[in-house]
Amino acid sequence: MGTYLNPGKAAYEEAVNSEIFVDKTEMIGYLNSVARTKKKYVCVSRPRRFGKTMAADMLCAYYDRKAESRELFEKRKIAVCATALAREREVPWDEYMGQFDVIRLVMTDFFKSDQSIADALDTIKVRVLDELEECYPGTKYDVKDFPFSMDKFYRKSGRQFVIVIDEWDAVFRMLQDDAEGQRKYLDFLRDWLKDKPYVALAYMTGILPIKKYGKHSALNMFTEYSMEAPRQLAQYTGFTEDEVEKLCMDYGMNYADISNWYNGYVVSDRIPPEKREEYRQGKYDGHKIHIYSPLSVVESMTTGQIKNYWNKTETYEALAEYIRKDYDGLKDAVALLMDGGCLKIDTSSYQNDMTTFHSRDDVLSLLIHLGYLGYDDETGEVFIPNREILDEFRTSTKSDEWTDTFRDFEMSQELLKATWACDSDRVAELLEKAHDRAGNKTYNDESALSYAIRYAYYAAQKYYTPLPELDTGKGYADLVYLPSPRYPDLPVLLIELKYDKTAEGAISQIKKRNYPDRLEHYKGNILMVAINYDKEVPSSKPEFKHHSCVIEKA
Repeated sequence: MGTYLNPGKAAYEEAVNSEIFVDKTEMIGYLNSVARTKKKYVCVSRPRRFGKTMAADMLCAYYDRKAESRELFEKRKIAVCATALAREREVPWDEYMGQFDVIRLVMTDFFKSDQSIADALDTIKVRVLDELEECYPGTKYDVKDFPFSMDKFYRKSGRQFVIVIDEWDAVFRMLQDDAEGQRKYLDFLRDWLKDKPYVALAYMTGILPIKKYGKHSALNMFTEYSMEAPRQLAQYTGFTEDEVEKLCMDYGMNYADISNWYNGYVVSDRIPPEKREEYRQGKYDGHKIHIYSPLSVVESMTTGQIKNYWNKTETYEALAEYIRKDYDGLKDAVALLMDGGCLKIDTSSYQNDMTTFHSRDDVLSLLIHLGYLGYDDETGEVFIPNREILDEFRTSTKSDEWTDTFRDFEMSQELLKATWACDSDRVAELLEKAHDRAGNKTYNDESALSYAIRYAYYAAQKYYTPLPELDTGKGYADLVYLPSPRYPDLPVLLIELKYDKTAEGAISQIKKRNYPDRLEHYKGNILMVAINYDKEVPSSKPEFKHHSCVIEKA
């Protein structure tokens, strides 16, 4: 048994012998189906505490030719339910057991803040090749040409490698500012692994998905299984509902209470071919799997206490600084999410690192991968998944610097309720306050007024999808809020803005342009909200900066 080559089964045996062990060996069945195929490159990204290292230990124990693990696995689910997964090719559960040389690397062992990435890569090459030479003596190798040397050992042994890399993203978390070193690291992995006949399976796991440079990646041969899209590995992302319910029965815990605290992550499995037509018709959602954080559940079961077991990491603390500085409106977004809302975001621009943030959505995307937000891949919405994580956000937002944010959010909630109640005077009063808080620069023109109104109605995003300037056929409605599928009974809000005119004129314009007709299937449940601000009123008059509002039903 080596440190890096064929590390054996001891680490996985410790997991199996632990007080709480949840059998995830069926995952091997899927990996067997992609081994020795073009899909043999697998990158799994999950938050801390979600069982990544145990899964890596399991793969080492299974594939390692020296581990002698039959007795360990023949009692597990993989042997009993060998064909439980729908996959492209069926492989007997034990066909690849003990058939490969396994190389296991934990990248946090090599990459340190006081060491260059180039030196760390040299250390990896030397240590791996030294152990290979001990196993296959007499083979000449060249440290400067690592892939060629690997191929020489493969030719001598006739045995392919399963390469398991844990904490693969350590470089991007620990050496965040070394962009050139990061590129060298990605190039090293590509040159070592891509299209090499000696690789039977390459399995990487970490917190972050594969780093992107622009729209491309040096590791484009990998299939990614992330918190956004875990694909066929969805049920192995964490503990499932069935697994947690069984643990509750074993430990005398109330499942409803456990679910309230720790449930909430929803991931999408592969949709079986025979169910895809039902899915397109909205009649199938069996691919949706609710996932729990394993560490939180285990701690709760073993202590008998239901509480917050989530420990902040240095990663979150770095992110929290962006939130505290209100980067691109992050504070308002957090306030909405803490109120139970969902927020639609675009995850496509996120570069999968700790420093490249171009927008609020990039930061929120990283929070998905850190486990601080859940993600619905069908709606593209993020949300706070459970009470445990909500408790973390509450702890992080207790400082005085959050006072104004929460006051504004409460005002926005009150504005929404006044709108639903058709209380036009109260709506005008609250809009005036919100307009003032948005700043004097928003008093200059109609587009600035529109910004202030959207700012005032921020809380509406919990219930609505905002559509600026909806084309009505005869013009444009300035703002339309359509109720989300979760709140189908709420009225549509159709908002028309006027500048130096009258609210009555705005209502008349809505009627003339037949805006409600454009929303025919909502007819009878539409609120027309007309808002006007007259900037020509001098500051000496009580009407200065005064808003008027008219609300009618349609």
